Amino acid sequence: MPRRIDTYLEKLLPEDKLDFYGVVRDFSDSEIAPKLLGWEREHILVPDDAIAKMAELGLFGLPIEERYGGQGGDHTDLVLMGLALGYHSHSVAITPGAAISLGAKPVQLCGTEAQKSEHLPDLAAGKRMFVFGLSEPGRGSDAANPQVTAKKTANGWVLSGEKCWSTNAAWSSHVVVHALTNPDGPNGKRSTCLIVPMDANGVHYQEMSGKKVWQQSSTGSIVFDGVEVPHDAVLGEENGGFKVMVTTLNGGRLFIAALALSSLAFALDKTRQYAEERIQFHDKPIGRFQRVQDVIIDMDIALERGLYWLLQLCREFEAGTITRESAAKVKVDCSRSASELVALAMEVCGGVACLDEFGLIRHHDDLFVTRVGEGSNFALKDLIVRPLRDV
Repeated sequence: MPRRIDTYLEKLLPEDKLDFYGVVRDFSDSEIAPKLLGWEREHILVPDDAIAKMAELGLFGLPIEERYGGQGGDHTDLVLMGLALGYHSHSVAITPGAAISLGAKPVQLCGTEAQKSEHLPDLAAGKRMFVFGLSEPGRGSDAANPQVTAKKTANGWVLSGEKCWSTNAAWSSHVVVHALTNPDGPNGKRSTCLIVPMDANGVHYQEMSGKKVWQQSSTGSIVFDGVEVPHDAVLGEENGGFKVMVTTLNGGRLFIAALALSSLAFALDKTRQYAEERIQFHDKPIGRFQRVQDVIIDMDIALERGLYWLLQLCREFEAGTITRESAAKVKVDCSRSASELVALAMEVCGGVACLDEFGLIRHHDDLFVTRVGEGSNFALKDLIVRPLRDV
């Protein structure tokens, strides 16, 4: 059965973009899908050889300029990669996805020429990854006021505190730390982002245990115990960390929306196929029942709507005209509608939907992250409503 998402992308994409999506889709089908269940049952992270194969495809350097060894692509390419890889596994998709949108992108958009020359070639080749240190044990939605501190000294900065929920921490060579540097400053001018080597003295990493979502993705806790870095470790401007964070998260929210739509695309295909194969009541498929049809139709509508909206916002992101509210809206809508509809799809499929080999339960569980990652939906609604109250 042809993938429904492909029929929409064929209308929405130019030939070169569609060809790229097809290459990543086929890679996901041949290299990821057959091995995924084994990785899950063995409770292992995405294996190094799978990461190496994604690097060989150039996925880690998608939007990085060619002069730094990247592919010279755009944010649409990143989103298409998320759709293609996320169809089978969010964990696999987020590995290059976070390495780009949360790792390489801040350097690409806010770094000095020296920082770009030092880091981007290896990031583009997948030889190293950056992790973005944003969330903390005591700070989630209030990310603009971090508890991790960086105190200025004659030789640079000294960092203290802890970051958590840091995606790709296990594989990362450096962490971009969003730290409090000016506690008495005005809103948006209190923090600074600094590039810190993971092997620096005083940096301690531990994989977070007990996680039941994105189980093949690395999620780490990183402690900074009096870590010293030089002055040139600052990414962006001193006390301009909020701007770096916002610039980073706008693109990241589009990628999270893509992951939500990839789950919806998988569930739509799985459910409509099952509904025609499942024979009940006088030897007829359950797909003839209107309630089953309603779920399938609603998934199809949500998928088409989300794709049109998301790809339009990618163009706005590339043009520099996207607003924080727009990026937040598409992330909230895609994650919420996909979560609700995948749960209904599981009801249509019944008990078999609970089996790991069927695939729906993986997407059902992983969709939770799309509702809280890159800003929880509850917190983002507070951002979205502000222009509506501007009277």
